[in-house]
Amino acid sequence: MRLKLGRPDLSAWSDRFAVPRATDASPLTVTFLGVATLLVDDGTTAMLTDGYFSRPGLLKVGLGRIAPDVARIDRELAAAGVSQLAAVAPVHTHFDHVLDSAVVAERTGATLVGGRSTANVGRGAGLAEDAVRIATPGEPLEFGPYTVTLVESHHCPPDRYPGEIAAPLRPPARASAYRCGEAWSTFVTHRPSGRRLLVQGSAGFVPGALRGYRAEVVYLGVGQLGLRPDAEIRQYWDETVRQVGAERVVLIHWDDFFRPLDQPLRALPYAGDDLDVTMRVLGELADADGVQLWFPTVRVREDAWA
Repeated sequence: MRLKLGRPDLSAWSDRFAVPRATDASPLTVTFLGVATLLVDDGTTAMLTDGYFSRPGLLKVGLGRIAPDVARIDRELAAAGVSQLAAVAPVHTHFDHVLDSAVVAERTGATLVGGRSTANVGRGAGLAEDAVRIATPGEPLEFGPYTVTLVESHHCPPDRYPGEIAAPLRPPARASAYRCGEAWSTFVTHRPSGRRLLVQGSAGFVPGALRGYRAEVVYLGVGQLGLRPDAEIRQYWDETVRQVGAERVVLIHWDDFFRPLDQPLRALPYAGDDLDVTMRVLGELADADGVQLWFPTVRVREDAWA
């Protein structure tokens, strides 16, 4: 726990909340729904990363047992206009990513996609085996018009709940039961438009793992990144944004995930992250590389390729 009090002021970067809004002509849109939950939609078929909507409070997470809040899940799916999904793909299996994934998959008819830990979250929620798909790292999977490739990655240090979920996990459960499991760099290609995006849900990486992959847009997780040395932040940019040749970067996993989505988003407190540091270093790197660096606006359909 750090002694620095308070939290960063998002208004300091108000000019970076500038991802172009989608139009009816946009062949592919992305809607940010907090943390690393992203709705990818071409107007006909949609898929989702994470699907974390319950967002239980800090006291509940720290001292109690947590479970999906079905009312909140239904409310957020309705607000986003989601009734059917082709796939739900958690970026790893900490509670702030996977807590609701199986419920969202069941409610939308989606396939739950991930590693063995994700599969055990699905099994614990009662999903049928044919509704769960265990990915082979680096193997492309097709869901409607999307090709999804999960590449092995690492969680940003420190990983407070390392290890795998080795048996079906039935909520309610302690937050610590939601171990990290397999962490992924998630590549999504929309075949009809040729648009490609990388979702880097956690600010960790495997050196060289993304060599040979390409994406015009990266949704870059920055949770805890501001606590790392500047050199590590720069290496993270090298191993993700530069490695895939991205032209636009949209920052995710900076919001306080103990706060429900129906309240204005705010940055994580300094006790757990330092977004000021992250923005200083990434801002310099983006300017040097000529890369657009943006924050997404929650619940807004955006077109980062526009």
